[in-house]
Amino acid sequence: MRLRFYLILTLLLAAPVAGAQTAVASLFKDHMVLQQRSNVAVWGHDRPGTRVRVKTSWGIAATTVTGNDGTWKLLIKTGNAGGPYTLTISGSRTITLKDVLLGEVWLCSGQSNMEMPVSGFQGQPVMESNALILNSSNTQLRLYSVKPHREKEPASTCEGSWQAAAPETVAHFSAVAYLYGQQLQKLLNVPVGIICSSVGGTRVEAWTKKEVLAETGFTFSSKKDSVVPDKNDPSVLFNAMIHPLIPFGIKGVVWYQGESNRVNHQQYKDRFSAMIRSWRKDWELGDFPFYFTQIAPFEYSPEINSAYLREAQLQTMLSTSNTGMAVTLDIGEEHCIHPAHKKEVAQRLVYWALAKTYGIKGIQFCGPVYRSMKPVQNKLQLNFDYAAGGVVSFGNALNHFTIAGADKKFYPAKATIERGVLTVYSDAVPQPVAVRYGWENYLEGCLFNTAGLPASSFRTDDW
Repeated sequence: MRLRFYLILTLLLAAPVAGAQTAVASLFKDHMVLQQRSNVAVWGHDRPGTRVRVKTSWGIAATTVTGNDGTWKLLIKTGNAGGPYTLTISGSRTITLKDVLLGEVWLCSGQSNMEMPVSGFQGQPVMESNALILNSSNTQLRLYSVKPHREKEPASTCEGSWQAAAPETVAHFSAVAYLYGQQLQKLLNVPVGIICSSVGGTRVEAWTKKEVLAETGFTFSSKKDSVVPDKNDPSVLFNAMIHPLIPFGIKGVVWYQGESNRVNHQQYKDRFSAMIRSWRKDWELGDFPFYFTQIAPFEYSPEINSAYLREAQLQTMLSTSNTGMAVTLDIGEEHCIHPAHKKEVAQRLVYWALAKTYGIKGIQFCGPVYRSMKPVQNKLQLNFDYAAGGVVSFGNALNHFTIAGADKKFYPAKATIERGVLTVYSDAVPQPVAVRYGWENYLEGCLFNTAGLPASSFRTDDW
């Protein structure tokens, strides 16, 4: 009886493959953007042993044969930015994709500050949202939003469609992702495709594959799994919302996440860095650029100091190749975890891309990063990288500094800037050895370079 049951089950599972027709992966739809000047992967499934041919209207064709499991994949060479083109996939049936552009493709992912649409959340606005929506029509900017989903095992498909930027689509699309793409498209003057895959209130562990988490020392729960996984169960968002996108050709990733990991900030650097490395390995595109946003100041519960999470993000940038971080220490909101100033966030991310990915010279792209200090009598002078013209306050009061001696007790400190050099001191600490800046949940950042890019919160100690 049991043998008969398994035979029937096997036949049922095999039936869809036997009767399958040519299908292509979820991202391959009309109006899509393919990464220019690259060898982009095109993949899907069909009947086993079927010859599949992909032909493009820009003059490239390639052929493969499906494997025993019915899957197929091949590489197509793309030329310079342009279009519209067509892409024709011929197997047991023919699929023609229309209005295809070649340009720059970026994946944007993270939690609610990435998810937040241009129209804002309930009671939480995005600055200039109405004007942004009104002026959003742009056939050279295409947007793809992955429908939120979660899976216990890696999925092969996801839901979404490509749409040209227009008021009715942009209003509900991620503000940071849209503004990043909109500014890139304008400045590079090529088609841009933005894929957004984000879910609010989620931890980095949910976006990281299980075997990678295990390598970081993550402890998996021994409790029985529920039928429907929680959005923060390990790997469930990677499985459902990232895995189906691999290995679609992208230029890089933009990430905005971290608020939900503030309670385990000690592990964040290792896990976030491991996630970045694993995504790069899975995509097989080398160390592609990975730019992310540091969480903004917000008054969390008094016992949680989010400065430690901001520090973990800064350490990730400093230790992981081809990464960059947009600092938001000056545009947080004390009682709203979703700051309204999304245009500034996108602009700061774009600076990184323009300077480091696209080779634009003459612009600054990173806020001041603490490098070293030296004692001068009873004061400490601090030096910074990414501040060739020195640091400035732009007229803001130099608050949020503390200073300590060898006893490791911190006291509020005074600070001055003369000729771009920051000096910190306190009468309560005659022999200072350590300085902290912005080491609290909420503050209004007051330290910048001459390009107006803010410094991260930092500490000179590791106590």
